Amino acid sequence: MTLPLFGPHDDPGPDFAGLVRRAGRASEPPLTPLADALRIPHGTTVVAVRYAEGVVMAGDRRATSGHLISHRTIEKVFPADRFSGVAIAGAAGPAIEMVTLFQLQLEHYEKVEGSHLSLEGKANQLSQMVRNHLPAAMQGLAVVPLFAGYDLARGSGRLFQYDVTGGRYEEQDYAASGSGMLHAGTVVKLGFRPGLDRAAVVDLALRALWTAADEDSATGGPDALRGIWPVVATISDQGYQRVPDVELSERFATLLEAERVSRGTTAPAGGQISGGDAR
Repeated sequence: MTLPLFGPHDDPGPDFAGLVRRAGRASEPPLTPLADALRIPHGTTVVAVRYAEGVVMAGDRRATSGHLISHRTIEKVFPADRFSGVAIAGAAGPAIEMVTLFQLQLEHYEKVEGSHLSLEGKANQLSQMVRNHLPAAMQGLAVVPLFAGYDLARGSGRLFQYDVTGGRYEEQDYAASGSGMLHAGTVVKLGFRPGLDRAAVVDLALRALWTAADEDSATGGPDALRGIWPVVATISDQGYQRVPDVELSERFATLLEAERVSRGTTAPAGGQISGGDAR
């Protein structure tokens, strides 16, 4: 991402609100009736889990409009900057716009101040953006993100969740958001152990999303037919790194084979993956 350039006569300087206005990114809350809001695409389940080297963030790929699947490949996990990420749940359009503004805000701060904002400061900035979105949330366009990152000062991963009023809550080990959060959060709660390594925590996040997809119609499961897998990213002292789809495919195959063995079932004809969206 690059910041827009301005001439000396209209440079907003360190005023971020001025920068947003001059970049044409300021928007008024839409006057959306609740019935219309339900037809606007909504993203669903996302999780964040701490592990030995940092934090894993994961999200399924489905967006729904009421009872319809509106998108099968939406992305719900984004880098905020090199050492932090945002996972979104809620109204998809406003959520993605909020992430874009958040990325721009962090880059703007770094260029103006010449240094990174602290992880605590980034979490507070996102809290303010969620709070400013409250008028739209009251019309059914709520955005409830998760924020996580690697704290360079502490040398560990940290994660935060929010409510629609902008309330910011730091969680110790894991957090979930979206319509499948109950099921995903329960799986993570039962499987979490302090000091999990990268492989174990990625497997745990995938199992959480798979279970949520098995119970919640708004959460998409792995789609081997179309090659659609969740977005999973690790954030450590090496920065934000997305887990490749090839690795996710192999891990899902192992996960589902273990499920078949435990249930005493056999693989479905013509495919390796079951329990997900293949429509």
